[in-house]
Order: sequence, then structure tokens, then C-alpha cells
Amino acid sequence: MTNVTLSIEDSVYEEMHKYSEIKWSEFIRKMIKERLKELKSLDKNKNKEGILTMLASEEVLKKDWDNETDERWNDV
Repeated sequence: MTNVTLSIEDSVYEEMHKYSEIKWSEFIRKMIKERLKELKSLDKNKNKEGILTMLASEEVLKKDWDNETDERWNDV
């Protein structure tokens, strides 16, 4: 397995510590896989403009970090 390092704001890191029961590495791995699956699906449709729209969409980003959505990862 390859290691990836990322930088996040200190305030985000502090918030993450409030939810220490979440395995953040696993959460990020699953989110990356999910996003790649979405991108592959869009790529099959040759909808390049749709990819840029999806990546820039504030609604998509909000959905990814919505607390209710995050609850599904608590049992990981």
C-alpha cells in the first residue's frame, strides 16, 4: 500500500480530534475510492464538463462532509 500525506488546516485537525472514534485514514481511503468510481462513470459518458462541474460543486463537497453521511463510517 502506498502512503499519501496531506495537509489540513489546524482548525480542521482539532475538529477531527473531537471524533476520535472515526478511523480517519479509512474514511479518506473510502471517499477517494468513491470519488474515483464517480469519475470513471462520468468518463465513460465522455462528459468532461460534468467532471469539472462535479469537482467544483459546493453541494457535492457539503454532502461528503455532512455529519449524517459521516455516521455510516462509525462502524468501520
